[in-house]
Amino acid sequence: MHKIELLSKQHDREQFDCGSEPLNLFLRQTARQHADRGISRTFVLLHDGKDLQMQILGYFSLNLCQLKAESLTPKEAKKLPRNVAGVRLGRLAVSMNHQGKGLGRILLVAAMEKFLEIHNAAGGIGLFVDAKDPSAKRYYEQFGFVPMPSNELELFLPVKTIQEAMGMTEKR
Repeated sequence: MHKIELLSKQHDREQFDCGSEPLNLFLRQTARQHADRGISRTFVLLHDGKDLQMQILGYFSLNLCQLKAESLTPKEAKKLPRNVAGVRLGRLAVSMNHQGKGLGRILLVAAMEKFLEIHNAAGGIGLFVDAKDPSAKRYYEQFGFVPMPSNELELFLPVKTIQEAMGMTEKR
């Protein structure tokens, strides 16, 4: 079993290696500073057992974002005011020793759940992500993310799609 927690001092960040040095360095050197400054929040995926409890298997970070509606598809933009709020999935990484085991999916679902918590409390039109390359873009597209017209590597997952994926409808 696995569990997801907000990153804390107790988690072993130094041993994490996802194969991407910028993602490793973010977790080791920047994530807690960003949390302390209110810039973003990082959540870690852990084993749910005592012996390996603080070993990080993967992580994701979220932050609030604002963008111009015109950067969305025309279909989405026509329904919205000029400036819209959302949540950005800033980073998502899985330890090299645990890649290919479905942990990325677990992290992405957890990020969608966190988005819905934010949406229910404060609104937001969806979840945004900047794919680092075409392979990452294809990964996110399999979950329903759609490319933004202004940048093919910036993707958007509308709140309605997230609610449907999670078996929910919007609460009013």
